[in-house]
Amino acid sequence: TIKLWNVETGKEIRTLKGHDSYVLSVNFSPDGKTLVSGSEDNTIKLWNVETGKEIRTLKGHGSFFNSVNFSPDGKTLVSGSEDNTIKLWNVETGQEIRTLKGHDSAVRSVNFSPDGKTLVSGSGDNTIKLWNVETGQEIRTLKGHDSTVYSVNFSPDGKTLVSGSVDNTIKLWNVETGQEIRTLKGHDELVTSVNFSPDGKTLVSGSRDKTIKLWDVETGQEIRTLKGHDGSVKSVNFSPDGKTLVSGSNDNTIKLWNGSTGEEIRTLKGHDSDVYSVNFSPDGKTLVSGSWDKTIKLWNVETGQEIRTLKGHDNFVTSVNFSPDGKTLVSGSWDNTIKLWNVETGKEIRTLKGHDSYVNSVNFSPDGKTLVSGSDDKTIKLWNVETGEEIRTLKGHDNSVISVNFSPDGKTLVSGSADKTIKLWNLGTDWGLSDLMGRSCDWVRAYLHNPNSGVREEDRGLCDGI
Repeated sequence: TIKLWNVETGKEIRTLKGHDSYVLSVNFSPDGKTLVSGSEDNTIKLWNVETGKEIRTLKGHGSFFNSVNFSPDGKTLVSGSEDNTIKLWNVETGQEIRTLKGHDSAVRSVNFSPDGKTLVSGSGDNTIKLWNVETGQEIRTLKGHDSTVYSVNFSPDGKTLVSGSVDNTIKLWNVETGQEIRTLKGHDELVTSVNFSPDGKTLVSGSRDKTIKLWDVETGQEIRTLKGHDGSVKSVNFSPDGKTLVSGSNDNTIKLWNGSTGEEIRTLKGHDSDVYSVNFSPDGKTLVSGSWDKTIKLWNVETGQEIRTLKGHDNFVTSVNFSPDGKTLVSGSWDNTIKLWNVETGKEIRTLKGHDSYVNSVNFSPDGKTLVSGSDDKTIKLWNVETGEEIRTLKGHDNSVISVNFSPDGKTLVSGSADKTIKLWNLGTDWGLSDLMGRSCDWVRAYLHNPNSGVREEDRGLCDGI
């Protein structure tokens, strides 16, 4: 299930049901009106936040989703899956835009850059990849972690990347050069989630050691440790104004914290299993949570009450994100699908299918027109939010893609993987031969499939899958 909570009161607003397995990721659209959830049932669902109704279900991955996110403009969804791939989906139509392949293990996290032009993905192949959203081409791979990269994110200005890994460390990277800036050590177990504060000066990290840590970005020094959860911290995020922190845990609870003092504000209860992903709406008034109970929930931040529950995924929801305008939600799931949801009604808009394994991470591009997804199928996919069509698949990681994100200008993607690498991908307009061939094959695929087209069998082999 997914639950919505009022941040101020800590009360549950509503529970969203529809997934058939664990909800692994949930996120608000930028305008806060739509929720997206990813689940272990291999589907992504879009929900109307106001009504709690499912908009549509997106299917396409060959395994469950680990991460789902909206592009900054809310028009595109990105999903990362256990099938090692990333998919981009059109939010309006639910159609898959493209699949990004390159990771050699599950994609654990995917995110758009602030401008929506770049995707980042983190994978079980221990690498991070940056992808060009427009072309789907991989920009570069970042290597340095000794184990699965579970979380990757851009700084607000898009110049720095942060990654969290099973090797218990956090790394900061220069986006332009791909060079490692520094490594932050302090957690006693794997780092599951990392995020920048809105002003880019502070980092927050969540770990399996049950703690949350705040770090000074400039010095790399630990500021403080927040304790209170009885289980692994799966997801941590700042509110849009940077004053509040939210955390989701496998103790089935969500906690709100004072960002300045580190004091716990309240605990939100309602999910029946691990809370895998939590996010604020763009206006900070609503929370979205995705859980292993297969649901997505919307919560009123002020009262803490549950608004509604979105159901539709058949497995864990691993990643949820709002579109930049807050009207749409994207969810990634271990059911291998990505779903787009109408935040206002809670209805599912569409389901994006294309990944061959779990979707670990999904994110919108900054303009909201493109989605990026990272998957256990080792690939990253870019999707057209409006049509739901897959734009392209980025391949390069040797293991699961755990996390993907766009740079603030949308020109670069970053991906973190279980292959212990981080990759940067160029999303510019220049097409390489492989990309051009891929697009050409997309255009003539139906013709090549036609047994009466007169095409020779040897020519059909020019395009994969024909």
